[in-house]
Amino acid sequence: MGETTGKQMAWSIAAGVATAGACVHVAAAQLSIDLVSRYETGLFDRGATEIAAHDPITQRLFVTNGATGAIDVLCIADPARPVLACSIDLSRHGRGANSVAVHRGVLAAAVEAHRSTDDGSLLFFATDGRLIGTAPVGPMPDMVAFSPDGRWALVANEGEPDDAYDVDPEGSVSIVPVPVDVGQTRPVRLHARTATFCHFDGMALDESIRVFGPGASVAQDLEPEYIAVSPDGRRAFVTCQENNALAIVDIERGAVVRLVGLGFKDHAAAGNAIDASNRDGGIHIRNWPVFGMYQPDAIVAFEAEGAVYLVVANEGDPRKLDAFAEQTRIRDLTLDPEAFPDADRLQQDSHLGRLQSTTTAGDDDGDGDQDRIFVYGGRSIAILDDAGRLVWDSGDQLERITARLLPEQFNSNNVENGSFDGRSDDRGPEPEGLAVAILVERTYAFVGLERIGGFVVYDISDPRAPTLVRYVNTRDFSDGVSIDGAGDLGPEGLVFIPADDSPTGTALLVVCYETSGTVAIYAIGTEDAGPTVAGPTAVNPTVAGDGADRYEPARPPADGSAVTSP
Repeated sequence: MGETTGKQMAWSIAAGVATAGACVHVAAAQLSIDLVSRYETGLFDRGATEIAAHDPITQRLFVTNGATGAIDVLCIADPARPVLACSIDLSRHGRGANSVAVHRGVLAAAVEAHRSTDDGSLLFFATDGRLIGTAPVGPMPDMVAFSPDGRWALVANEGEPDDAYDVDPEGSVSIVPVPVDVGQTRPVRLHARTATFCHFDGMALDESIRVFGPGASVAQDLEPEYIAVSPDGRRAFVTCQENNALAIVDIERGAVVRLVGLGFKDHAAAGNAIDASNRDGGIHIRNWPVFGMYQPDAIVAFEAEGAVYLVVANEGDPRKLDAFAEQTRIRDLTLDPEAFPDADRLQQDSHLGRLQSTTTAGDDDGDGDQDRIFVYGGRSIAILDDAGRLVWDSGDQLERITARLLPEQFNSNNVENGSFDGRSDDRGPEPEGLAVAILVERTYAFVGLERIGGFVVYDISDPRAPTLVRYVNTRDFSDGVSIDGAGDLGPEGLVFIPADDSPTGTALLVVCYETSGTVAIYAIGTEDAGPTVAGPTAVNPTVAGDGADRYEPARPPADGSAVTSP
């Protein structure tokens, strides 16, 4: 793959964006974000760089490689020149690692079985690659996280059904004790405690919790996706993405103690507009009478003012199997004439007709037509309190800022250039992975946008009033550039490395770009700009620039080159 070139630009915002009529606040400490290097696998659209974990002792990155099934180990002692040190072969343990995490010299890898509906494994390695412990966990272990004290590793077992829907394993959360002797020569067999959802079978659940698989129990239908652990290590917060739910786990008891419905986002409300069509001839971010199912993917817990909050990336995800696919276009739904007297207009392709919806909800009175329309994802990030209640949502900011800064590439796909507006009828920019960082006593969330690419940065120091600080995109959209040479595509996993853990003493952000098979390393700094407040500013509904944005090119590596794998 090619070098980093001057065409690969990063656009960034000096001012935040608020809802119409509100003041726009600028963080007291402005962030500088500089591209330091890029590691390239040369494996395009094969999931070769998905999730990473950093070990500050050895200055190694452990990166899951979905193309080979191995864990690639990158040395970043010099972040400007990451080097592939070795790969950890997992073939005798399963299909490959879906997730990795590191804590105090121990690497944990959640490994899926060769047959996805069979139980998977949690493997523990010393950071030199030696296997030191194994534990059986549930089917399709999707994410692993350590408790802050390192006593436990927690695994979200998604338990997806097979394509024929003949086998539908139960979703669960495994809690595994972490080996304490990293010097042992033979791996120890560890016992996992399993937090299940069986006790919710037959219970009345919040209406926004989706249990919709054919013939599935609650325990079978719930699919844990991502885990955040509270700072005190007592609770885990687990997103069940397809189910639009949050599970709260008591770690010591090894039990799911609460199941919380995440509600629906009213896209007819002010500040919650979407661009709903890829056949409307342009950018049209408007309010529509549909409800978004938040369906978050990544989740991170953080503290503010003595309380625990959760930041989530509301990506959205339909269930698509050979034997059961819930997704349909709104033009193919039968709409209730009283609820939608203008159905003919709404179902035009240039309006809502192309927008993807679900067939599993919305017929409230059971008469065979849709009284409400539900669509996938929130196209936003959100802050929840530790009971799962919504505190703040970014509304339509992500689509508005990408429209403003990249109007010719708005809602592009991540597998082709020249795909303007191509994802508007799906889930827009699709916020997916995220990392949280503390810099100069302020808390920031870095959130990857899977489709158009790049990441946004929010100051979430005040969980009830976050501000958008910056948007960075190092994808090359230039005419004639082949998609497999277009830089960084499809951000998946993000890792923040604090200055104290960095090899250079400067904070770093690592972003794994799944589609391009690249890992980008950014240096994160602060520039004291003093407290600043812009005047009352409205988000411009015509998405024309209003002068509030500052464009900056990304600064490439010092020698102007990318870094490729051997």
